[in-house]
Amino acid sequence: MSKQQRQFAKNVRANVGKDLFGLDEVVNLCIVALCCDGHVLLEGNPGLGKTELVKSLSNTLFLPFKRIQFTPDLMPADITGSMMPDENNIQKLKFQPGPILTNLLLADEINRATPKTQSAMLQAMAEKEVTVLGVDHACGDPFMVLATQNPLDQEGTYQLPEAQSDRFMFNILMPMPTLKTALRIIEKTAGQVIDIPREDLAQNKPQETNNTIELNNEQDTRSFLKETKKSILDTKPQLAVQQHITNLFLATNGVFDEVSGLGARQEEILEQWQEMWSYGLGPRAISALMIGAKAWQGLFIDDEPASGDALLKVALPVLRHRIRLNFEWRQTFANSLGLPYKDDLEPDTLIATLLLLTAPNQPGYQLLLRNAIGGEICSQLKSKKVIN
Repeated sequence: MSKQQRQFAKNVRANVGKDLFGLDEVVNLCIVALCCDGHVLLEGNPGLGKTELVKSLSNTLFLPFKRIQFTPDLMPADITGSMMPDENNIQKLKFQPGPILTNLLLADEINRATPKTQSAMLQAMAEKEVTVLGVDHACGDPFMVLATQNPLDQEGTYQLPEAQSDRFMFNILMPMPTLKTALRIIEKTAGQVIDIPREDLAQNKPQETNNTIELNNEQDTRSFLKETKKSILDTKPQLAVQQHITNLFLATNGVFDEVSGLGARQEEILEQWQEMWSYGLGPRAISALMIGAKAWQGLFIDDEPASGDALLKVALPVLRHRIRLNFEWRQTFANSLGLPYKDDLEPDTLIATLLLLTAPNQPGYQLLLRNAIGGEICSQLKSKKVIN
């Protein structure tokens, strides 16, 4: 991948960072999804900048942006568009495009609409087009859906079906602002406040980048994204990364005779974990892991083959909405690892442990993951000789 393409990613992040603070990792994942034809599910409390994030991306990239506020009375035709009387000839019907025919679509509080309305987005997310009365209408190119879910006030909501949530490349949790970020937000929206460490704020402002590329209009963005997508597909992964991704697929589906580089204790624990989920990872999950790791490597690291560092950056948002856990998964998790039961154990901890258990024993690879993930459970796995 070229230096210009890496500079493009840095410029987008810097421009968005002028309006939104403390969201660099979120913006990076959105850039990866856009370059990989993926869609993003954003989750977080109200007021964390989900809507502003999409608007800022639209302005930075010169791409058209539309918003749909999902409510229980929203109908599929409100999304796709419908045939309406022509204003010049009321006896003739004319297609009135819906808001989904755009480049960046904000699907706000998607879980408030009925399943019938939610499903109206499926064709567009998969094929970049919608069909109305037998006629196909193309969405924009590029086309990315950024859907939001509010974890509060769940009364009257409809959880996304597994088949639909699987179409999102990433499930991103919006972070709560740190103290310094909160102070910057207050200063931006409410003016001067007292006792702000001015030097700290200066250090946290987005760094000005040497703009080696010029994106002046929508066509520039389209051309540049097309070149970037080709570069991502041409990037090769490290052998350990490829084995790791296929191990995740095989192990979660209970197929252990084809896994690579796993120890007997790793396989034993993974076999016990089969009762924790309803079904294993599907093809979309492993495709998202591979292309996401390639994109992160090329855009934010260097031109080397996709590494374990890049895989770890995308693994949680790829997997957290694709692993469906049963009610007693925490007990199974504790029993299999010989750990005390904790009723506040988060699913992300299980996913991180799954990444360690499926990591092939390639020179230095497990060590890299162990150092990056860290934590008590990682130390326990090392002490019990489950991993190296």
